[in-house]
Amino acid sequence: MRAKYLNLLSEKFDSEEKVVTEIINLESILDLPKGTEHFVSDLHGEFHAFQHVLRNGSGNVRVKIHDIFKDRLSEEEISQFAALVYYPEDKMKLIKNQVDSKEALNEWYKTKIHHMIELISYASSKYTRSKLRKALPKQFVYIIEELLYKTDEDTNKKPYYEKIVEKIISLGQAEKLIIGLSHTTQRLVVDHLHVVGDIYDRGPEPDKIMDTLIDYHSLDIQWGNHDVLWIGAFAGSKVCLANILRICARYNNLDIIEDAYGINLRPLLNLAEKYYDDNPAFHPKQQSDKPLSEQEKHQITIIHQAIAMIQFKLESPIIKRRPYFDMDERLVLEKVEYDKQEITVYGQTYPLQNTCFKTINPENPAELLEEEQEVIDKLLLSVQQSEKLKRHMSFLMKKGSLYLKYNGNLLIHGCIPVDENGDMEQMEIDGEIYKGRELLNQFEYHLRKAFADVESTDDLSTDLVWYLWTGKYSSLFGKRAMTTFERYFIEDKASHKEVKNPYYHLREDSEMCKKMLEEFDLDPEQGHIINGHTPVKERDGENPIKANGKMIVIDGGFSKAYQKTTGIAGYTLLFNSYGMQLVAHQHFNSKENVLMNGADAMSVRRVVDEELERQMIRDTNIGARLQEEIEMLQALMSYRYIN
Repeated sequence: MRAKYLNLLSEKFDSEEKVVTEIINLESILDLPKGTEHFVSDLHGEFHAFQHVLRNGSGNVRVKIHDIFKDRLSEEEISQFAALVYYPEDKMKLIKNQVDSKEALNEWYKTKIHHMIELISYASSKYTRSKLRKALPKQFVYIIEELLYKTDEDTNKKPYYEKIVEKIISLGQAEKLIIGLSHTTQRLVVDHLHVVGDIYDRGPEPDKIMDTLIDYHSLDIQWGNHDVLWIGAFAGSKVCLANILRICARYNNLDIIEDAYGINLRPLLNLAEKYYDDNPAFHPKQQSDKPLSEQEKHQITIIHQAIAMIQFKLESPIIKRRPYFDMDERLVLEKVEYDKQEITVYGQTYPLQNTCFKTINPENPAELLEEEQEVIDKLLLSVQQSEKLKRHMSFLMKKGSLYLKYNGNLLIHGCIPVDENGDMEQMEIDGEIYKGRELLNQFEYHLRKAFADVESTDDLSTDLVWYLWTGKYSSLFGKRAMTTFERYFIEDKASHKEVKNPYYHLREDSEMCKKMLEEFDLDPEQGHIINGHTPVKERDGENPIKANGKMIVIDGGFSKAYQKTTGIAGYTLLFNSYGMQLVAHQHFNSKENVLMNGADAMSVRRVVDEELERQMIRDTNIGARLQEEIEMLQALMSYRYIN
């Protein structure tokens, strides 16, 4: 097998000189500084805030501009230049309306082109020329490289460089060049993006986030519980589908379903109009930027009830056919005394309010009406026939995983299920017992299996996708039970409480974090765990940096629904060759505010960890792969070219 591989390799490197050149190239790359990693999580459909953080590299763009121009430009000029890099098309429209002559505009173009070239040169200083070339706008590669690698500028070539810029402007190419250089800068300041879960739900534009990620140059995704819910719906889980529709109704985001993904909700509305009326428990959450008419509010309210009741009915048969899910307490429809309008759960009896049980047969509460069955079947067919949703879910599967070991760190959206003693909790799946890393591997295996077989809707793998959303040993849910029913129908808020897995208080302890790093074969002294999922309540004094820096939680509230709780508008994390910095973001007002006032939604940077020695590419995952390539090339040299 080795000889066969070397023979194939020799077809690409068909001379000794080519092999030697590639070895020299790869060995040299290993001694370049590692690129900047950018971590984001819990985006929850907030496209505009996410796009801004992506464009400014969590402040990295402005830092580099400041480094270069702090002695030549005022703070106001630096802010305006940063806005140009973030939103070049929009900023240039404003500039053209502000200048009073063509000569002044041309002078502005000339100045900004030179500034952009300086910025590109600085931002690309740790990349090879080959890597930089791939990031440059294709139509201007030759011109930009000439300006980047100036020689003999003060004598022989000065008129040559001046003529290049002059002709770019006179031929009407200045705007295109500045736009291209701006996008190149955005790409250079971040080498790799990590999305630590929850792209979907609550916010209005997850589809636009997905389109942006598909076009991004280098990234990975660690699935969140909301992402898995959408994957599950596409994979054939009707109960996952009911959940995403219920959540979209709750947050007044049904247009994601209809407009973004082209899924027809008319059959569901027809059902809802037949059986449901106004119900305050099911009113959609109002958004100031998305007002509703009374008719729209009523339609969403009745749709919300209809799909919630379908969801509760669909949960029952899964719980019954999978006893090892240990979820009998969630057979809520069977625990209701319909004549008394009471329910007994976890040993407590509660009166029910705001009920909407018209479609329930008390003798067989989980039985779907024929109409309900027809509606959920049609909805599933519509979901699986949505080309856009298929493209997005396929990308999530291609780039995603439940956890990732990357450059010595463990990236995981939720938790590693443990008990109060810090021991890995066990779960039975199909007669076998799993815990820790092996349990997460099983979850991911079944998720991929369900996605590969969308025709199966009630097999073990599809049921386990739903379990990941709501089960007590799920690494994504991380709580003992999901009390959705109680929140709708029981006034006593004590019944709403969802008890978190002990992981969430044990992760404050550095020894516990080291134990979890060891479970995943990572260096407990050097590694970190990076979590999302649980909003950090900074306004109450909670610290996102836990366990002496071993644990970093970066869910700070991108979702507007959480910003009152967190007090900020999200955390992001930067990890470059010098160490880690956590960035807290203030509420993103608008792109227009950035363009007009240079205002940036930045806040405090906190040093998480500083490297004693600067990290090089040889210290990274990419470095390990390059070293394997070097070893194979050296073997090829011995096999083919050295006697």
